[in-house]
Amino acid sequence: MPDTLHAWLGGLAAIVPLAVGVWLASLPLKDASIVDRCWSLLFVAAGLAYAAQSPASAPRRAWLLVMLLAWAVRLALHITWRNWGHGEDRRYQAIRERNQPGYAWKSLPYVFLLQAVLAWVISLPLLGALRSEAPAGVLDALGVLAWLLGFLCEALGDWQLARFRAASPARGAVLDTGLWRYSRHPNYFGECLLWWGFGLVALGAGAWWALAGPLLLTVLLLRVSGVALLERDIADRRPAYREYIRRTSAFIPWPPRAAATPPAGAGSPH
Repeated sequence: MPDTLHAWLGGLAAIVPLAVGVWLASLPLKDASIVDRCWSLLFVAAGLAYAAQSPASAPRRAWLLVMLLAWAVRLALHITWRNWGHGEDRRYQAIRERNQPGYAWKSLPYVFLLQAVLAWVISLPLLGALRSEAPAGVLDALGVLAWLLGFLCEALGDWQLARFRAASPARGAVLDTGLWRYSRHPNYFGECLLWWGFGLVALGAGAWWALAGPLLLTVLLLRVSGVALLERDIADRRPAYREYIRRTSAFIPWPPRAAATPPAGAGSPH
C-alpha cells in the first residue's frame, strides 16, 4: 500500500504543473474556462505517471493507456472546437464576478487546482489497474465493454448537439431527437459509464478502493457541476425545456413519457 500511495502522489505531481500552466495561459486571455479544454489531459498526465511506476509485467498497461488517450484526445479536441472564439463560458463569468477583486489569483485555487485535485481522485481506477499484475479476466472484459458504450454515447451525443447548434435552430428550441430523445444529458451519461468501465477494470485488478473515482464523478455530474448546474435556470431561459424535463430522463437513457394532454377546452381559439 505505501508503494501505491507513492505512485498516487506521483500522479498528483504530474497533474499540478499542467494545471498551473493552464492557469498562467488563462491570465492574458481572461478566460478561466480554458480549463475545460484541458480537463481530460490532466488524466493523461496522471495515467502516464502511474504507468511509469507500474511493474514491467502489468498486463493492462498498453490497452488501458490507448483507451485513456482515445477518450482524452477526443474530448479535448471537441471542447476546444466547441468553445473556440466564444470567450469565457458564462458559468466561469459568474465565478469571476463573485470573486472580485483579485480573481486572477483566486482562480488558481478556486478553479485550476480544484480541477486538478478532482481529476487526481477520479483517476484512481487508472492507478489501480495500471499497477496490478493480476491477470485480466471477466471484469476487465465487462469494463472494456462499458467503456466502449460510454465512449460511443458521449461522442455521439456531442456530435448530435453540435449538429443541432450548427443548424441555427429557433431561439429556445430544444434538441429532443437521437440520443437526446432518451436522456437530457447523454454525453454526461456516456462520460459516467466510461469511467465506471475503468472502475470495473480496476476491480478486476483487485483495486476495489479505486471505485471511489467513478463514484465521485457520478456525484459531480448529477449533483454539482453537471446536470444540476446546467439545469438550474435553463427552464426560465428556454420555456420549452420545462416540457422536455417532464418527459425525458435526466441522465440514464430511457423511453420518454407521453406528451402532456391539454385540458378539455384548452385548444387554440378559432
